[in-house]
Amino acid sequence: MKTGILYMILSGICFAIINFFVKLLGAGPNQDIVEGMQHYPGHELVLARSVVSFFISFSVIKIKNLPTWGVNKKWLIIRGLSGTIALTIFFYTIEHLPLAVATTIQYLAPIFTLIFAMIILKERVKTLQWVFVAFAFSGIALIAYDKLINTSSKFEEVSLLWIGMGILSAVFSGVAYTSIIKLKTTDSPITIVMYFPLIAIPMMTIMCFWDFTIPRGIEWIFLLIIGVFTQFAQVLLTRAFHMGAPAVIAPIQYIGAIYAFLIGFLLFDETLSIIVDTGIIIVMLSVLINALLKNRRS
Repeated sequence: MKTGILYMILSGICFAIINFFVKLLGAGPNQDIVEGMQHYPGHELVLARSVVSFFISFSVIKIKNLPTWGVNKKWLIIRGLSGTIALTIFFYTIEHLPLAVATTIQYLAPIFTLIFAMIILKERVKTLQWVFVAFAFSGIALIAYDKLINTSSKFEEVSLLWIGMGILSAVFSGVAYTSIIKLKTTDSPITIVMYFPLIAIPMMTIMCFWDFTIPRGIEWIFLLIIGVFTQFAQVLLTRAFHMGAPAVIAPIQYIGAIYAFLIGFLLFDETLSIIVDTGIIIVMLSVLINALLKNRRS
């Protein structure tokens, strides 16, 4: 369990690094950190990280002589497809929302994991847990309300749409997390990780036919960093879920909301109102308490 918690902490750091570079490349010329930066669409960023991740995963599988295409192919495909959809939408929300808000909405994923685990894995859910599910969504409603009344926000014209898209991303992430739990007894973490790029590469390649930016200079390094740290993050995350009860492991990842707030504030000049800050706190506390309740029951 302690090793699983450590893996989750390290995974959160890796995801923070990934999100920084995704925000940087997604903002393109609309940021002050790197001059002359081109704008990259979300699907191209998903493609870049998937290519690197696939070659690393496939090489490890061959070296370890594991089954190339895994054992439980049905759930591996579900994991790859749901993860691809979730990540693509999330990368777009990072571009169109403050980083702390986009990350917080994404952290609704354990709520949906709870629901899917109840339906698919037949896990019991306490009545009190549903209360905190409602609180979590009330926090999102508070963030949305702020966007309705705050006309000075530079994200105002698209924020409500992307808050909804962020929730949709969390839904698909919940499916992906449920798949990881389902695959715990049949497939190795590296195989589970490989199925993400295996499905993402053809899907994102097709999307790149309509919108693609040719990398130049240091942008190649940034794309490589996204790919390499994605591999670290996914393997660490999957191993964390395999090494302990999800209810204990999952809450550790919420430290990522602190990383996102600091990165957005210090590097991208993203300032949030007291209403949004309150909404973020409500979401994080609700999801955390929900997970702790589940752990106590277990």
